[in-house]
Amino acid sequence: MKIYIGSDHAGVDLKELVKQHFANQFEFVDAGTFTNESVDYPDFAHQVAENVLKDEQGRGILICGTGNGMAITANKHAGIRAALCWSPEIAALAKQHNNANIIVLPARFISPQLAMDTLDAYFKAEFEGGRHQRRIDKINL
Repeated sequence: MKIYIGSDHAGVDLKELVKQHFANQFEFVDAGTFTNESVDYPDFAHQVAENVLKDEQGRGILICGTGNGMAITANKHAGIRAALCWSPEIAALAKQHNNANIIVLPARFISPQLAMDTLDAYFKAEFEGGRHQRRIDKINL
C-alpha cells in the first residue's frame, strides 16, 4: 500500500519517525515539509489529499502541532475523510465506522510510541460498511 504523508514544521520530526517505523510495511510518498522552519500547513494537506483521491488504494497521514489545521484543510476535498486521532481506539473506529482515508496526528500532544500504536490500530482496522456506508454517503453535498 502506498502512503501519502505530509507535515508542517511542528510535525516533521514525528513524520520521519513514522516513515522509519513503517518502512518495511509501506511505500511512502513524502509531500514535505523537510525542515523545522515555519511553513503553511495547508500546502501539505492539499497535496496529500489530492494524491489520496487519485489513488483509490492509497492512504494518507498528516501531522501538525494539534492536527486540527491539517484535518480541516484535508476535509475540504470531497471524498476525503480525514480523522484526527490521538489513541488506538479512536483510530480503529475512524477506519471501522468512517472509512477514514487520511489519519491526522497531533505531534505536540502525542508521544512517538502512542503515535505508532495509533497508526498500527488504524492500519489493522477494516471498514465495517453497512449502516456506516449509508452515513458516509450523506457526507458530501
